[in-house]
Amino acid sequence: MSYKERTIAVTLVCYSLVLVFFLIRLFQIVLAGGFDSPNVFRLWGTTIALAIIVTILATILTHVGSSIIHAVKTKEQPGIEDIQDERDASIDLRGTKVSYFTSMIGIPLSMLSYVFGQPPLVMFTMLIIVGISAQILGDITRLYLYRRGF
Repeated sequence: MSYKERTIAVTLVCYSLVLVFFLIRLFQIVLAGGFDSPNVFRLWGTTIALAIIVTILATILTHVGSSIIHAVKTKEQPGIEDIQDERDASIDLRGTKVSYFTSMIGIPLSMLSYVFGQPPLVMFTMLIIVGISAQILGDITRLYLYRRGF
């Protein structure tokens, strides 16, 4: 697996776990009847902090671990192959296109919840779900295109 594929895979796993955490906590809050500003704001802050911290730590640990394994196997100094060619740029643009398309569909749907009389907390919660989902779908697209070799 190349450097870029590892980075995308780590980001995909991290954001998937963050989305699962967010949805589980959200359902717990709704079932407990505590869907109010303090609980939801705390969940938003926790989710955003978790996404940032977990993604950074997982990326660092993955690259350090893979470099150590590579050095032990080959007995040579590992390097980072962070050179981006036209193929990488094309794959990145296609993944970004999927992310933007997901956001383009999800944001108006989130705003429709407010139009239909839901509180603003519902709209902003849906926006967070759409944002994380857009990142996940973009990463899935990038990883698929890298694995396909296109």
